[in-house]
Amino acid sequence: MRVTLYRVFSVVMMAVAMVVAAPTAFAQVNEPDADSAQQPVKEWVKLTPEEYIYMWRETAVDNMEVYGIPASITMGQAFLESGFGNGYLARVANNHFCIKCKGSWTGKTITHNDDRPDDCFRVYDTAEESFADHADFLCSGSRYDFLFAYATDDYKSWAKGLKKAGYATAPDYAERLIGVIERYHLYLLDRKDGLKLYDDYLANELSLDLASLQPSAPSSQPVESVVTTDKVIPEMPRDVTTAYAERGIDPNNFRVSINSHFGYNVFRTNGAHYIITKKGDTYERIGELFEVSPATLRKFNDVEGRTQPEDGDVLYIERKAARWNGEGMFHTVVEGENLHLISQIYGIRLTQLSRLNKIRPTTPLVDGQTLRLR
Repeated sequence: MRVTLYRVFSVVMMAVAMVVAAPTAFAQVNEPDADSAQQPVKEWVKLTPEEYIYMWRETAVDNMEVYGIPASITMGQAFLESGFGNGYLARVANNHFCIKCKGSWTGKTITHNDDRPDDCFRVYDTAEESFADHADFLCSGSRYDFLFAYATDDYKSWAKGLKKAGYATAPDYAERLIGVIERYHLYLLDRKDGLKLYDDYLANELSLDLASLQPSAPSSQPVESVVTTDKVIPEMPRDVTTAYAERGIDPNNFRVSINSHFGYNVFRTNGAHYIITKKGDTYERIGELFEVSPATLRKFNDVEGRTQPEDGDVLYIERKAARWNGEGMFHTVVEGENLHLISQIYGIRLTQLSRLNKIRPTTPLVDGQTLRLR
């Protein structure tokens, strides 16, 4: 009996070791047959896990600060979905997250067998665009909204939530993601001074020379050879409640009262409804009147903690749009404005506006500075 139990235990431990030692098997899209595969334009040099993480760790941390997505989740998903940068879609399409086309995608595409034959996947001009689109994909998809209630260092809840929301079809996706994060100590990136903590781990715990982690492989793959499939994308509706002043847009002109509710005029701009707050208003009181939780209202308005509105603030009672759908593409900054105020004026999510202009939400703005709206 003792020998039998030992053998069973040995088999189990060998199986566990095989799973831990074979991260390349985690990639969600298999390698195609050699005769039907696209080939990288440049000769591909295989990346090690440490090279891949080192290459993209700063991007993951930047996205965490701008979007609120844990850096460990970004790196863990990229690691799994791309086979740490060596997977087929990463090599030929710069797609490190196996994101499919969906109806909103207007860029280049490539077909590849996944859940169904000839599934459509997004193609990016650079790998950096893939990381940016991953953040946008999670922020703009309503089914992922609940994830942003979790702290940025709660990678386990994020991993389980991604599986619950249907990000991947693998039944053990959450466990795989958590396993990669813990095996490669990616959770260090979620902490204050995460880049330093992670680099110290590489240098001190793994005794790696950080200079040697600069990979010789290209970080992005030219995609001129990828065939673009024709897709008909319907135009987004234009908001008809807009009017413009010399400085770009005047909120006092484009506000159109839709109806009133408990003494508040309800306005609409860029597809989202909002009210103008009164002296003494709180998110708790407004939430009770409009049957929306205070936490959700704060999220709609891109504020955190116990922040309360001031008299005359724009307060959205539903989610703002991911982009400006009105006429005009730019806003000229007036002294005293910040990115949050502009996001409220135009009804654009702060994270989207921040990403679009490649600045952080807290970056000071300069009088006369031009910001993109879409």
